[in-house]
Amino acid sequence: MRLMSETPPAPVVTRFAPSPTGFLHIGGARTALFNWLYARGRGGKFLLRIEDTDRARSTPEATAAILQGMDWLGLDHDGEVVSQFERAARHAEVAHQLLAQGKAYKCFSSQDEIAAFREAARAEGKSTLFHSPWRDADPADHPDAPFVVRIKAPQHGVTVIRDQVQGDVTIRNDQLDDMVLLRADGTPVYMLAVVVDDHDMGVTHVIRGDDHLNNAARQMMIYQAMGWAVPVWAHIPLIHGPDGKKLSKRHGALGAQEYQAMGYPAAGMRNYLARLGWSHGNHEFFTDEQALDWFDLDGIGKSPARFDLKKLENLCGQHIAISDDAALRKECAAYLAAAGEPPLSSTQEADLERAMYCLKDRARTFPELIEKAQFVLASRPIVPDEKAARALETVSNGILSELTPQLQNASWSRDTLEGVLNGFAEARDTKFGKLAGPLRAALAGRTVTPSVFDMMLVLGREETVSRLNDAAN
Repeated sequence: MRLMSETPPAPVVTRFAPSPTGFLHIGGARTALFNWLYARGRGGKFLLRIEDTDRARSTPEATAAILQGMDWLGLDHDGEVVSQFERAARHAEVAHQLLAQGKAYKCFSSQDEIAAFREAARAEGKSTLFHSPWRDADPADHPDAPFVVRIKAPQHGVTVIRDQVQGDVTIRNDQLDDMVLLRADGTPVYMLAVVVDDHDMGVTHVIRGDDHLNNAARQMMIYQAMGWAVPVWAHIPLIHGPDGKKLSKRHGALGAQEYQAMGYPAAGMRNYLARLGWSHGNHEFFTDEQALDWFDLDGIGKSPARFDLKKLENLCGQHIAISDDAALRKECAAYLAAAGEPPLSSTQEADLERAMYCLKDRARTFPELIEKAQFVLASRPIVPDEKAARALETVSNGILSELTPQLQNASWSRDTLEGVLNGFAEARDTKFGKLAGPLRAALAGRTVTPSVFDMMLVLGREETVSRLNDAAN
């Protein structure tokens, strides 16, 4: 119980800040998911910022692809999408503020001078970290020439990154250079923009890939120089392929939308990505509600996770099995659109939903589900594939002709249909299994289908009898 004098904890604010230079990478999707889970599970805010300062590579199409990927994954964000490029004036304002406070300085060293400094340092076996001669220069001595603005890095002691995943990471301050804040043309650098944006957006927790870990020490210089609160850091390991190497195109699909177009359900992908590098006990399969309740930074491992397509498919199959039939129908329609496939008619969609109960327990992806649903999506005459056609030989056709009248007069329930078909098999001194092949071929044109009884119940008496007559004739 909190005492009245206690200060309530600050609300959690996380962000996802991709660069719009392509699709939503599966690693970026996991970073977005972790931020979303952490904020949403604590009643906080999840913000989205597009880091579009690289004008040569940033495109509206890439931004749209990121937004579509997040929409598919169900990762909703609070407020408007923030464009980093549009905030350039604010970033520059902070650099000038540091300059005015003496915490940054104008550096007039040319690229040739910096290169010569480093070459001489290498020759002497010294650190090539550039030490600007302008750091402590009297402004009266400043030339009328182009300059960059550099922050004054601490020169003694250490910087400790207190990371919730990696633990305390200590960096000697003499290994930090006087980072450039503004380029010679007055534009802000990425490292400055990130800090200013995170501060202004009220971000309390920075959860991102561990390839940014070294950046944290340099970004902390800006926080401390401005007197701003440093956020909680959580640098998560990258995703590797099955071979243990960084995930790349050679491992297969990389974009979130590619997985949508391949027919994986969003719930299964969320489950798999959450489990990829994070754990809660031995739980592999869990719902969104459980993930929101369980997710914490303590459960993130330090080692890179390996992407395993078989595990993804297994989890997706479990999520399809427990999904609402109407929701699955809508997801199938979205999958067909994403894959560039023709849409189902309204009649086909209704039929698909009606058949869902006998389809969803055996499908791991939407292509598999739709394939199993072909018996109800297809129209007469049913054209059997090569394997099914072999089951419809002369004897089989005769059996179907004899069976049809019995089905025409039977009440259309599972118990009755099982009784009719099993009785029909016994009367011919055979087993129902011998009838199943021709019945599957006649009803679906395939040999791998839902059960014969399920197909009959879904198709109804009239359609079932018509298909059997077609096959017999």
